[in-house]
Amino acid sequence: MVHLIDRRLNGKNKSAINRERFLRRFKGQIKEAVTRAVKGRSITDIESGEKVSIPVKDVSEPVFGHARGGVWETVHPGNKEYQKGDHIDRPDENGGKGGSGKASQDGEGEDDFVFELSREEFLNFFFEDLELPNLVKTQLTATEAFKQVRAGYSTDGTPSNIDVVRSLKGALGRRIALTAGPMARMNEAREELDELLEKHDESDPAVKALREEIRLLKTRIIGIPFIDPFDLRYSNRVRVPRPHTQAVMFCVMDVSGSMDEQKKDTAKRFFILLYLFLTRAYEKIEVVFVRHHTQAAEVNEHDFFHARDTGGTVVSSALKLVHQIIAERFPTNDWNIYIAQASDGDNWDSDSVVCKDILLGDILPLVQYYAYIEITEGEPQNLWAEYEQVREACSHFAMRKIQSPADIYPVFRDLFKKTVSHT
Repeated sequence: MVHLIDRRLNGKNKSAINRERFLRRFKGQIKEAVTRAVKGRSITDIESGEKVSIPVKDVSEPVFGHARGGVWETVHPGNKEYQKGDHIDRPDENGGKGGSGKASQDGEGEDDFVFELSREEFLNFFFEDLELPNLVKTQLTATEAFKQVRAGYSTDGTPSNIDVVRSLKGALGRRIALTAGPMARMNEAREELDELLEKHDESDPAVKALREEIRLLKTRIIGIPFIDPFDLRYSNRVRVPRPHTQAVMFCVMDVSGSMDEQKKDTAKRFFILLYLFLTRAYEKIEVVFVRHHTQAAEVNEHDFFHARDTGGTVVSSALKLVHQIIAERFPTNDWNIYIAQASDGDNWDSDSVVCKDILLGDILPLVQYYAYIEITEGEPQNLWAEYEQVREACSHFAMRKIQSPADIYPVFRDLFKKTVSHT
C-alpha cells in the first residue's frame, strides 16, 4: 500500500488533514494512552488535553531517495578488527554516553513520538464507545422541530388569515390615489360651470359640455370599488426551526448523616462526568441541584456539596420536588430531561415503596434517562430492592453500586455504553 503525505499547511503551520489521518491511523495506540491518562487524573481535569506517546517504530514514514545502484564495496580507513562478513555485537547498555534507555540491536535509537491531544480530541476518544441513551425522541443532529412565527403580510392566503385593518388601510390608500385626479378636475369643472352660468343660460353648448364632463367624472369616481381583491392582505406565517438541543440535568443527592464527605465527593465526581458527557450532545444544558434529608430543597452548586445541614432520610421528598420542578419549568416538548441520583441507600422502609410509585407513575414517563448510583461498601439497602423493581419495568432506568472513587469510570461507562442494534 502506498501512503502519500500531504504536507501543505492549513492555519498556524498545522495540517488539519494530516492530523485527522494520523489520529485514525494510530487510533489503537491513542486510545490506550488516553485510558492510561484517565486513570492517573481526577475528574475535574478530565476536559483538558493530554500528551500521548507513541513508539517511534509505529510512526515511521516511507521516503523517496536515490540509491547508488549496482554492486559496490566501501573500505573504511582505520579498520583493523573486522573483515567482510563479520557480525558486530550490540554495544552494552551502559557503554554509550548519555541517555538512559536500552540500546537497540543496531546500536542506534530514537525517543518515542510525543504529541498533544486537544481537549476535543481527548474527549472524543474517551467517549467514543459511549452513547447518550434514548435519543430517539428528539433526533438531535438529524431532525429539527418547527414553529410558526409572524413574518409580515402577503397578498394571498386563506380567508381565516385576512388582516382586516391592513386590508382596509390598503383599500383607502388605493381609493385616494385613484380618485385624486378626477376629484381635482371635477372641482375645477364646477367652478368653471358657475362662472359660465353667470353669463349664459343652460342651453349654452359650453354649459352642457361641462355638465356632461362632471357627470362622467362622478361616474368614474363612483365606479372605483370600495375594496378590491388587490387590497386584501393576509397575515404571513413562516416555519422556523426550534432547536431541541437543550437538556436539563437533575443532580439529586442524599445529605443525611450517613453520607460522609467522601461519599459526597464520589457523587460529585459522577455528576461532573455526566455533565461533561451531556455537553457533547446538547448546545444548552441547565443543571438543577436537589439535596435532601428528611426534606428536599433546590439549592445552588456550592450549597449542594458544602452545606452542613443533616438529618434523617426521606428520599421521596426529593422525587416529589423534582417532579414539581419539571412540571413548572421544563416541559417535555422542549427539554430533554436527565436525572442522576446519588445515595447510600439508607431510607425509611415505608418511604422506599413511595419512591418506587413516584418513579413509575410520575417521573420516568417524562425523562430520557434516570441513573441511580448507590455509594456504599456494605450490602444494598432497602431502597435498592425497590429500585430493582423499577429497573425491571423501565429500560431507561439504570442503577449501579459504587464502593470507591475507582469505580466511577467503570460504572459510568457501563451505564452509558453503546447498544448494538441487530437489523
